[in-house]
Amino acid sequence: MTLTEFLAWEERQEMRYEFDGIQPVAMTGGTVQHEVIGDTLRGLLRAALRGKPCRSLGPTMKIQTNDRIRYPDAFVYCMPVAANETVIRAPVVVFEVLSPGTSRIDRIEKLRDYQATASIRRYVILEQSSMAAMVFTRQGESWNAQALTGIDTLHMPEIEVDLPLADIYADTGLTPTDGVVATDPPPA
Repeated sequence: MTLTEFLAWEERQEMRYEFDGIQPVAMTGGTVQHEVIGDTLRGLLRAALRGKPCRSLGPTMKIQTNDRIRYPDAFVYCMPVAANETVIRAPVVVFEVLSPGTSRIDRIEKLRDYQATASIRRYVILEQSSMAAMVFTRQGESWNAQALTGIDTLHMPEIEVDLPLADIYADTGLTPTDGVVATDPPPA
């Protein structure tokens, strides 16, 4: 199946499907925690981008990554698009909230897709069970990875937005130190 064939086929489906470059992949449902994190993130992004040229969308809008179609939990794009557009082709920042069933896909397959898409400058993977994120940032031809916890701020200079991780997780019941491994103090 080609990308063009997939897009025509998907328009006739009741469910959402991603396209892995070969075949459709059905989207699975998420947890309440997953949706709370995604919804809070999208609200924070909308507020932070108000009056700026970039916009945030997700999770029902699709993006194109080379010859694949993805439905990230949230993303930011900065190019004008027609109101009737169904695919965003130049996302700048992409967010995925991990689910137990999608961890490998988000950490490996989608990371490779997003890294191969020239417009994407930053890919953020948000944990669901702790205030934590892995942030992958394009630096020329290379990518840098950074781990954040609930006490950190997610800096996104490419869209001129900084978001404290604790704000993204504000309504989850998690605390900034959930999942943070304590280290012993150095010997005296």
